[in-house]
Amino acid sequence: MKNLLSKIAIGVALSASFVYAQSAGTDWPAYGNDPGSTKYSPLKQITPANVSKLKLAWTYDTGETGGTDEITPIVVHNVMYVGTPQQHVIALNAETGKEIWKYAPAGEGGRFSEYRGVSYWPGDGQITPKIVFASDGKLIELDAETGQLTPSFGDNGMVDLIKGLDSKIPATRYSVTSPPAIYKNYAILGPELGETGRYGLPGDPRAFDLRTGKEAWRFHVVPQPGEPNHDTWPDDAWQDRSGPSLWAPITVDTQRGLVFCPVGNPTDQAYGGTRHGLNLYSSSIIALDAETGKLKWYFQTTHHDIFDFDLNSSPTLVTVKKDGVDIPAVAQMTKQGLLFILDRTTGKPVFGVEEKPVPASHIPGEDAWPTQPFPVKPAPLARMGMTREEVSKISPETQKTCEAQFDNLVQEGPFTPYGIVPTLVFPSSEGGGNWGGASFDPNMGYIIVNTRSLGTNAHEVPTDSQGIKSYSKIKAPFEDQDGLPCSAPPWGELIAVNANTGDIAWRVPLGEYADLKAKGVPITGTANAGAPIVTASGVIFVGSTTDYHFRAFDEKTGKELWSVQLENSAIATPLTYQAANGKQYVATAEGGAGHLAQFLRPRQTDPARDLVVAYTLP
Repeated sequence: MKNLLSKIAIGVALSASFVYAQSAGTDWPAYGNDPGSTKYSPLKQITPANVSKLKLAWTYDTGETGGTDEITPIVVHNVMYVGTPQQHVIALNAETGKEIWKYAPAGEGGRFSEYRGVSYWPGDGQITPKIVFASDGKLIELDAETGQLTPSFGDNGMVDLIKGLDSKIPATRYSVTSPPAIYKNYAILGPELGETGRYGLPGDPRAFDLRTGKEAWRFHVVPQPGEPNHDTWPDDAWQDRSGPSLWAPITVDTQRGLVFCPVGNPTDQAYGGTRHGLNLYSSSIIALDAETGKLKWYFQTTHHDIFDFDLNSSPTLVTVKKDGVDIPAVAQMTKQGLLFILDRTTGKPVFGVEEKPVPASHIPGEDAWPTQPFPVKPAPLARMGMTREEVSKISPETQKTCEAQFDNLVQEGPFTPYGIVPTLVFPSSEGGGNWGGASFDPNMGYIIVNTRSLGTNAHEVPTDSQGIKSYSKIKAPFEDQDGLPCSAPPWGELIAVNANTGDIAWRVPLGEYADLKAKGVPITGTANAGAPIVTASGVIFVGSTTDYHFRAFDEKTGKELWSVQLENSAIATPLTYQAANGKQYVATAEGGAGHLAQFLRPRQTDPARDLVVAYTLP
């Protein structure tokens, strides 16, 4: 009898995995839909011809207010799994939006986090499907059907991520803001750590066995003695170095067994006097063996980063058709507005990269790296500097205000470092690409990305970094008297890049301000965060803007086809799926705008409700 029950249980688990595999084309089972984070769906029911007919199907209110809602829900077999800013997990009927179950971590009341969702593991034949996420320094595994903790995983469903570090540095912050990447029976993740302070916890990516919770491997993002590139941290600068963080989503090439990790900037964020050298593997994309964590290759996008130019988005797996050959590649967007397209197996730039001279630093003790890498193609997707003639002229008052500011700022072009005197850093760490990253349509061969062109007025001041002399930056937005950017519009754009040629196919402003439009100002675009998604029918969906809108665009031309005004800003990446009733839905989370709240227009006076909204054709 016992053997019979065991066989039945295995059969049920295998059936569940089969259902998952069968429905993968109609679901949205991961943050970027697939392990390669292409944010592409093969669904074709919603088309450029009928997308304007979309209507609200349902709304779900999480009951939370005041958080930064950057969540992308996932959908597997007609169940939507939603994370919340307070790090609760909710299962909904994807067709109706009705709640199925809700998990609330003990003792989490009222704590908000920049948090981007959960992951789904279909099980392995003997283990039923699970929901995997991190909260409060713990990796948590829930039963996908019931929302109950998995007793056999770690300590009754939880793994203490801080305890496993065995660090002599006290833990002050260790949060995992992105959904873990799933490869076979592994959950692979990295932490968000503070970006100031000489000493702290490591930002190493780690893999955990989803069957037991045991750590399978980890990779040192600051090479230890005896490891390759250890000498890029001279004079013991590596010792107990805090970070660099690895907070953006990790991408997996399941076919080749590769993991692509976007690594953050080193500490101290804006001063490298205690860490002369290249500082590998900070501000780099690293390719690791998914089974062992061994390094395959790396590519550093900012040498000796003193700009806060951490890699802030998931790498996107793309295919480049060049000279009659299909090249498996990975596309990495950066805060500088540069899109690096690298060979997935070697890390070599597909269209070439040039090392160009950049400005020196005037901070005592700082040696800025003399050159930085620039892709030959594509051209920068956001402006990398500005002149006095390029200040905003949306009104005479704005022009006067912005020119007066510009005249008092130092601006030396791309990679202008923060100085002791007021400096215009453009694009700043708030400019260029954002944490949403890019999407990729394998049919059109287009990489779709949204950017923002925002500057920062900043200067550095002496500070103490855990007993060591350092510098930190004091910054403010480069903006006019009304809180709008002082750079000339567009301030936000949606861009299509032809992956096969490296050329920009089209670019259009993304977002607008109704009050400026009423005054006859052409569409300016807005600050934005969160990625676009693209479907096989050629429709791009994107929220991201600070004008409270959710939009659809024609992938071929960039023409706006549909928009709807939301209650809150959708600073999140949307999703699309086919429900059990056979209809295609497109959904997004909406809520607080977080660090982009200053760009909301009109400003939000009441705490934003955290909602999920879904649309479908009548």
